[in-house]
Amino acid sequence: MNAAGRLALYGAGLAVAFTGALGISAVAVPDSVVADWKKESSTGSHGGMTDKKPSMSMDTPAGLSASEDGYVLTSVSSPDKVGDSGELSFQIQNKAGDPLLGYETAHEKQLHLIVVRSDGTQFRHVHPTLDKTSGTWSLPWKWDTAGTYRIYTDFTPKNSSDGMTLTSTVDVAGQFTPDPAEKVSTTDEVDGFTASVDGDLVAGKTSELTVKITRDGKSVTTLQPYLGAYGHLVALREGDLAYLHVHAQGEEPSAGDTTGPEISFDAEAPNAGRYLLYLDFKVDGKVHTAEFVLDATRGGADTGTGDHDTSSHGH
Repeated sequence: MNAAGRLALYGAGLAVAFTGALGISAVAVPDSVVADWKKESSTGSHGGMTDKKPSMSMDTPAGLSASEDGYVLTSVSSPDKVGDSGELSFQIQNKAGDPLLGYETAHEKQLHLIVVRSDGTQFRHVHPTLDKTSGTWSLPWKWDTAGTYRIYTDFTPKNSSDGMTLTSTVDVAGQFTPDPAEKVSTTDEVDGFTASVDGDLVAGKTSELTVKITRDGKSVTTLQPYLGAYGHLVALREGDLAYLHVHAQGEEPSAGDTTGPEISFDAEAPNAGRYLLYLDFKVDGKVHTAEFVLDATRGGADTGTGDHDTSSHGH
Protein backbone atom coordinates (compact mmCIF):
# COMPACT_ATOMS: atom_id res chain seq x y z
CA MET A 1 0.00 0.00 0.00
CA ASN A 2 1.53 3.32 -1.00
CA ALA A 3 2.18 6.24 1.33
CA ALA A 4 -0.69 8.26 -0.07
CA GLY A 5 -3.17 5.51 0.78
CA ARG A 6 -4.26 4.22 4.08
CA LEU A 7 -1.46 3.22 6.42
CA ALA A 8 -1.65 -0.45 7.26
CA LEU A 9 -1.32 -0.70 11.00
CA TYR A 10 0.05 -3.49 12.97
CA GLY A 11 -1.62 -6.20 14.86
CA ALA A 12 -1.23 -9.67 16.13
CA GLY A 13 -2.95 -12.84 17.23
CA LEU A 14 -2.86 -14.92 20.38
CA ALA A 15 -4.16 -18.39 21.22
CA VAL A 16 -4.50 -19.47 24.87
CA ALA A 17 -6.86 -21.45 27.09
CA PHE A 18 -7.62 -19.97 30.51
CA THR A 19 -10.68 -22.14 31.33
CA GLY A 20 -11.27 -22.20 35.10
CA ALA A 21 -8.16 -20.21 35.90
CA LEU A 22 -9.95 -16.96 35.13
CA GLY A 23 -12.03 -17.28 38.25
CA ILE A 24 -9.08 -17.76 40.60
CA SER A 25 -7.62 -14.73 42.31
CA ALA A 26 -4.03 -15.93 42.15
CA VAL A 27 -2.87 -18.63 39.75
CA ALA A 28 0.35 -20.66 39.75
CA VAL A 29 1.77 -21.77 36.41
CA PRO A 30 3.08 -25.35 36.79
CA ASP A 31 5.63 -26.86 34.46
CA SER A 32 3.05 -29.20 32.92
CA VAL A 33 0.85 -26.28 31.91
CA VAL A 34 3.85 -24.44 30.50
CA ALA A 35 4.61 -27.49 28.35
CA ASP A 36 1.02 -27.56 27.05
CA TRP A 37 1.19 -23.84 26.22
CA LYS A 38 4.27 -24.42 24.10
CA LYS A 39 2.47 -27.07 22.04
CA GLU A 40 -0.24 -24.54 21.12
CA SER A 41 2.05 -21.71 20.04
CA SER A 42 1.71 -21.79 16.24
CA THR A 43 -1.64 -22.14 14.50
CA GLY A 44 -3.07 -19.77 11.94
CA SER A 45 -1.95 -17.19 9.40
CA HIS A 46 -0.17 -13.87 9.00
CA GLY A 47 -1.08 -10.26 9.64
CA GLY A 48 0.45 -7.08 11.03
CA MET A 49 2.21 -3.80 10.39
CA THR A 50 3.53 -4.83 7.00
CA ASP A 51 1.88 -3.62 3.81
CA LYS A 52 0.96 -7.05 2.51
CA LYS A 53 -2.73 -7.42 1.78
CA PRO A 54 -4.16 -10.46 3.59
CA SER A 55 -4.69 -13.39 1.27
CA MET A 56 -7.16 -15.17 3.53
CA SER A 57 -10.81 -14.40 4.12
CA MET A 58 -11.94 -12.44 7.14
CA ASP A 59 -13.04 -15.74 8.70
CA THR A 60 -9.40 -16.86 8.87
CA PRO A 61 -7.58 -15.09 11.73
CA ALA A 62 -4.21 -13.53 10.96
CA GLY A 63 -0.97 -13.46 12.90
CA LEU A 64 -1.04 -16.88 14.56
CA SER A 65 1.79 -18.75 12.83
CA ALA A 66 5.50 -19.25 13.56
CA SER A 67 6.23 -19.81 9.86
CA GLU A 68 5.07 -18.54 6.49
CA ASP A 69 6.28 -18.96 2.91
CA GLY A 70 9.38 -20.80 4.14
CA TYR A 71 10.35 -18.18 6.76
CA VAL A 72 10.49 -19.30 10.39
CA LEU A 73 10.64 -17.52 13.72
CA THR A 74 12.99 -19.41 16.04
CA SER A 75 12.40 -19.97 19.73
CA VAL A 76 12.53 -16.75 21.73
CA SER A 77 15.15 -16.46 24.47
CA SER A 78 14.39 -14.23 27.46
CA PRO A 79 14.89 -13.98 31.26
CA ASP A 80 13.47 -16.97 33.14
CA LYS A 81 12.07 -15.20 36.18
CA VAL A 82 9.92 -12.20 36.93
CA GLY A 83 12.06 -9.19 37.81
CA ASP A 84 15.30 -10.55 36.33
CA SER A 85 17.03 -8.21 33.91
CA GLY A 86 18.35 -9.78 30.74
CA GLU A 87 17.86 -9.91 27.00
CA LEU A 88 15.04 -11.00 24.73
CA SER A 89 16.38 -12.39 21.45
CA PHE A 90 15.37 -14.44 18.42
CA GLN A 91 16.17 -15.07 14.76
CA ILE A 92 14.13 -15.14 11.58
CA GLN A 93 15.30 -17.98 9.34
CA ASN A 94 14.92 -17.93 5.56
CA LYS A 95 13.80 -20.68 3.22
CA ALA A 96 17.28 -22.26 3.29
CA GLY A 97 17.25 -22.42 7.09
CA ASP A 98 19.82 -19.62 7.44
CA PRO A 99 19.36 -16.46 9.55
CA LEU A 100 17.65 -13.74 7.54
CA LEU A 101 20.00 -10.73 7.28
CA GLY A 102 18.16 -8.38 4.89
CA TYR A 103 14.94 -6.54 5.68
CA GLU A 104 12.89 -3.82 4.06
CA THR A 105 11.88 -0.78 6.10
CA ALA A 106 8.15 -0.63 6.89
CA HIS A 107 6.67 2.15 9.00
CA GLU A 108 10.16 3.49 9.68
CA LYS A 109 11.49 0.20 11.15
CA GLN A 110 12.82 -3.08 9.75
CA LEU A 111 11.00 -5.11 12.38
CA HIS A 112 8.19 -4.38 14.82
CA LEU A 113 7.94 -6.49 17.99
CA ILE A 114 4.65 -6.77 19.85
CA VAL A 115 4.29 -8.61 23.16
CA VAL A 116 0.97 -9.35 24.92
CA ARG A 117 0.12 -11.53 27.90
CA SER A 118 -2.58 -14.16 27.44
CA ASP A 119 -5.24 -12.14 29.30
CA GLY A 120 -4.68 -9.14 27.01
CA THR A 121 -2.61 -7.16 29.50
CA GLN A 122 1.09 -6.16 29.57
CA PHE A 123 0.95 -4.88 25.98
CA ARG A 124 4.27 -3.66 24.54
CA HIS A 125 5.28 -2.47 21.06
CA VAL A 126 9.06 -2.13 20.77
CA HIS A 127 11.88 -2.30 18.22
CA PRO A 128 14.85 -4.63 18.79
CA THR A 129 18.29 -4.28 17.21
CA LEU A 130 19.61 -6.60 14.49
CA ASP A 131 23.10 -8.11 14.67
CA LYS A 132 23.92 -8.11 10.96
CA THR A 133 26.52 -10.83 11.38
CA SER A 134 24.50 -13.44 13.29
CA GLY A 135 21.04 -12.36 12.19
CA THR A 136 19.89 -12.18 15.81
CA TRP A 137 17.38 -9.57 16.92
CA SER A 138 17.68 -8.50 20.59
CA LEU A 139 16.86 -5.86 23.18
CA PRO A 140 17.14 -5.51 26.98
CA TRP A 141 14.19 -7.18 28.70
CA LYS A 142 12.55 -7.76 32.08
CA TRP A 143 9.26 -9.49 32.84
CA ASP A 144 7.09 -7.63 35.34
CA THR A 145 4.54 -10.40 35.88
CA ALA A 146 4.24 -14.15 35.32
CA GLY A 147 2.09 -15.78 32.66
CA THR A 148 2.28 -16.88 29.05
CA TYR A 149 3.14 -14.21 26.49
CA ARG A 150 2.82 -14.11 22.73
CA ILE A 151 5.66 -12.60 20.71
CA TYR A 152 4.81 -11.08 17.32
CA THR A 153 7.42 -10.12 14.72
CA ASP A 154 6.27 -7.98 11.80
CA PHE A 155 8.75 -7.60 8.93
CA THR A 156 9.33 -7.68 5.18
CA PRO A 157 12.27 -9.66 3.76
CA LYS A 158 14.70 -7.68 1.59
CA ASN A 159 13.68 -7.32 -2.05
CA SER A 160 10.17 -8.51 -1.27
CA SER A 161 6.90 -6.61 -1.36
CA ASP A 162 5.21 -9.17 0.86
CA GLY A 163 5.37 -8.57 4.59
CA MET A 164 4.46 -11.09 7.24
CA THR A 165 3.88 -11.55 10.95
CA LEU A 166 5.45 -14.59 12.63
CA THR A 167 4.65 -15.48 16.23
CA SER A 168 5.91 -17.56 19.13
CA THR A 169 5.29 -17.86 22.88
CA VAL A 170 7.30 -17.27 26.04
CA ASP A 171 6.16 -18.72 29.35
CA VAL A 172 7.11 -17.06 32.63
CA ALA A 173 6.34 -19.36 35.57
CA GLY A 174 5.11 -17.96 38.88
CA GLN A 175 2.10 -16.50 40.62
CA PHE A 176 -0.13 -14.11 38.70
CA THR A 177 -3.66 -12.79 38.77
CA PRO A 178 -5.44 -12.93 35.40
CA ASP A 179 -7.08 -9.59 34.57
CA PRO A 180 -9.27 -10.10 31.49
CA ALA A 181 -11.53 -7.36 30.16
CA GLU A 182 -14.98 -7.96 31.60
CA LYS A 183 -17.02 -5.22 29.93
CA VAL A 184 -17.10 -2.82 27.00
CA SER A 185 -14.97 0.28 27.55
CA THR A 186 -14.84 3.17 25.08
CA THR A 187 -12.85 5.61 27.23
CA ASP A 188 -9.42 5.31 28.82
CA GLU A 189 -7.37 7.63 31.04
CA VAL A 190 -3.64 7.45 30.37
CA ASP A 191 -0.85 9.78 31.53
CA GLY A 192 -3.24 12.69 32.03
CA PHE A 193 -4.93 12.22 28.64
CA THR A 194 -8.47 11.01 27.99
CA ALA A 195 -8.92 8.88 24.87
CA SER A 196 -12.44 8.04 23.69
CA VAL A 197 -13.39 5.83 20.75
CA ASP A 198 -16.62 6.28 18.79
CA GLY A 199 -18.06 3.93 16.19
CA ASP A 200 -19.62 0.48 15.91
CA LEU A 201 -17.84 -2.68 14.85
CA VAL A 202 -19.94 -4.81 12.50
CA ALA A 203 -18.76 -8.28 11.59
CA GLY A 204 -17.93 -8.93 7.95
CA LYS A 205 -17.74 -5.32 6.84
CA THR A 206 -15.50 -2.27 7.18
CA SER A 207 -16.36 -0.09 10.16
CA GLU A 208 -15.11 3.43 10.90
CA LEU A 209 -13.70 4.08 14.37
CA THR A 210 -12.75 7.58 15.51
CA VAL A 211 -10.64 8.25 18.59
CA LYS A 212 -10.67 11.67 20.25
CA ILE A 213 -7.82 12.76 22.53
CA THR A 214 -8.35 15.41 25.23
CA ARG A 215 -6.41 16.67 28.24
CA ASP A 216 -8.03 18.46 31.18
CA GLY A 217 -11.23 18.66 29.19
CA LYS A 218 -9.59 20.40 26.23
CA SER A 219 -9.01 18.98 22.75
CA VAL A 220 -5.43 17.93 22.01
CA THR A 221 -4.41 19.34 18.61
CA THR A 222 -0.70 18.54 18.86
CA LEU A 223 -0.74 14.84 18.01
CA GLN A 224 2.62 14.04 16.36
CA PRO A 225 3.52 11.44 13.73
CA TYR A 226 4.69 8.14 15.18
CA LEU A 227 6.15 5.50 12.86
CA GLY A 228 4.63 7.22 9.86
CA ALA A 229 1.12 7.79 11.24
CA TYR A 230 -0.73 9.92 13.80
CA GLY A 231 -1.95 6.84 15.60
CA HIS A 232 -1.40 3.09 15.55
CA LEU A 233 -4.20 0.76 16.56
CA VAL A 234 -3.78 -2.90 17.46
CA ALA A 235 -6.97 -4.93 17.84
CA LEU A 236 -7.17 -8.47 19.23
CA ARG A 237 -10.21 -10.73 19.31
CA GLU A 238 -11.10 -11.86 22.81
CA GLY A 239 -10.69 -15.58 23.39
CA ASP A 240 -7.97 -16.45 20.89
CA LEU A 241 -6.88 -12.78 20.54
CA ALA A 242 -6.63 -13.12 16.78
CA TYR A 243 -5.61 -10.06 14.77
CA LEU A 244 -8.19 -7.57 13.53
CA HIS A 245 -7.23 -5.65 10.38
CA VAL A 246 -7.12 -1.89 11.08
CA HIS A 247 -6.02 0.91 8.75
CA ALA A 248 -5.51 4.61 9.48
CA GLN A 249 -7.42 7.06 7.32
CA GLY A 250 -5.73 9.95 5.53
CA GLU A 251 -2.34 10.80 4.11
CA GLU A 252 1.00 9.88 5.64
CA PRO A 253 2.13 12.87 7.78
CA SER A 254 5.45 14.63 7.31
CA ALA A 255 7.95 15.35 10.07
CA GLY A 256 6.83 18.34 12.08
CA ASP A 257 3.16 17.97 11.19
CA THR A 258 0.55 17.82 13.95
CA THR A 259 -3.14 17.02 14.08
CA GLY A 260 -5.95 16.40 16.53
CA PRO A 261 -8.01 15.90 18.45
CA GLU A 262 -9.40 13.05 16.33
CA ILE A 263 -7.80 10.07 14.59
CA SER A 264 -9.93 7.84 12.36
CA PHE A 265 -9.46 4.20 11.38
CA ASP A 266 -11.15 1.61 9.17
CA ALA A 267 -11.52 -1.72 10.96
CA GLU A 268 -12.60 -5.13 9.68
CA ALA A 269 -13.96 -7.55 12.28
CA PRO A 270 -13.99 -11.16 11.03
CA ASN A 271 -16.92 -12.14 13.24
CA ALA A 272 -19.18 -10.95 16.03
CA GLY A 273 -17.61 -10.89 19.47
CA ARG A 274 -15.48 -8.83 21.79
CA TYR A 275 -12.27 -7.08 20.72
CA LEU A 276 -9.44 -5.51 22.71
CA LEU A 277 -7.93 -2.35 21.19
CA TYR A 278 -4.58 -0.69 21.92
CA LEU A 279 -3.92 2.81 20.56
CA ASP A 280 -0.42 4.30 20.45
CA PHE A 281 -0.36 8.10 20.07
CA LYS A 282 2.42 10.65 20.49
CA VAL A 283 2.35 14.09 22.12
CA ASP A 284 5.35 16.26 23.06
CA GLY A 285 7.76 13.55 21.95
CA LYS A 286 6.30 10.84 24.20
CA VAL A 287 4.26 7.82 23.14
CA HIS A 288 1.17 6.89 25.16
CA THR A 289 -1.00 3.78 24.91
CA ALA A 290 -4.76 3.84 25.47
CA GLU A 291 -6.83 0.66 25.74
CA PHE A 292 -10.44 0.03 24.74
CA VAL A 293 -12.90 -2.88 24.62
CA LEU A 294 -15.54 -3.06 21.87
CA ASP A 295 -18.16 -5.61 20.87
CA ALA A 296 -18.70 -6.37 17.18
CA THR A 297 -22.28 -7.14 16.21
CA ARG A 298 -23.35 -9.58 13.53
CA GLY A 299 -23.46 -8.10 10.05
CA GLY A 300 -26.91 -6.99 8.92
CA ALA A 301 -28.52 -7.69 12.27
CA ASP A 302 -29.32 -5.62 15.34
CA THR A 303 -27.82 -7.65 18.17
CA GLY A 304 -27.92 -5.07 20.95
CA THR A 305 -27.82 -6.88 24.26
CA GLY A 306 -28.15 -4.07 26.74
CA ASP A 307 -26.21 -1.18 28.12
CA HIS A 308 -22.45 -0.94 27.70
CA ASP A 309 -20.17 0.59 30.31
CA THR A 310 -18.25 3.39 28.61
CA SER A 311 -15.98 4.22 31.50
CA SER A 312 -12.27 3.54 31.38
CA HIS A 313 -11.28 -0.06 32.04
CA GLY A 314 -8.27 -1.14 33.99
CA HIS A 315 -6.21 -4.16 33.12
